[in-house]
Amino acid sequence: MNGKESGLGAGVTSAWNERMRLIRLRRKKEQWRFRDELKLIPKWLVITVAALFAIAEAAGIIANLNGASNNGVTWPSPEHPVLSSLAIAGLVAVCSLVIAPWILMVGYVNRDAKRRGMNSALWTLLCIVLMPAYLAVGFIIYFLVREPLPYPCPKCGSTVGPRFNFCPSCRCDLRPSCPNCKREIVESDKFCANCGHDLATPAPPQLPAANA
Repeated sequence: MNGKESGLGAGVTSAWNERMRLIRLRRKKEQWRFRDELKLIPKWLVITVAALFAIAEAAGIIANLNGASNNGVTWPSPEHPVLSSLAIAGLVAVCSLVIAPWILMVGYVNRDAKRRGMNSALWTLLCIVLMPAYLAVGFIIYFLVREPLPYPCPKCGSTVGPRFNFCPSCRCDLRPSCPNCKREIVESDKFCANCGHDLATPAPPQLPAANA
């Protein structure tokens, strides 16, 4: 029984490692630009976060000047209301710099998962649920396992999915393998990452084993 469980665990680990290797290979096709990634964040969410920041600043300064949050005394210096207002504004800004990125990242994950053909609602919920107790764990899990983006076929330019084996338009092999070790490579590779074979030259012929 232990042998079967050990074999099953090894099989799951091997399948997981193979999946991650293929994901890394497909990601090499992505033309990643930070500016373009920022555009995925919904504009309405950016405007909402900015509006909430302005409201928090105004409410904090007004409440402090009125002494509503400190037994009727302006914090931190009752004699200098301007400096006190600046201190409150800075405190609100620091808190906002911690909270706002999390909110914007949730919006990014929602849009990014959708364009990658993943369950955007599920991943958004996962990031929100894990955020209070585990901070960035939800985002880390997402970025580790997210599917690669669809990419143009290297032969005809049609958009193909990262799980496609062949282009549906021109039948181009989208998962070429090294002729020497048979491991998957990327079309732009010059050398095999597994065995170092020069992909510009064919593999050496396999000689039949000599009879003993």
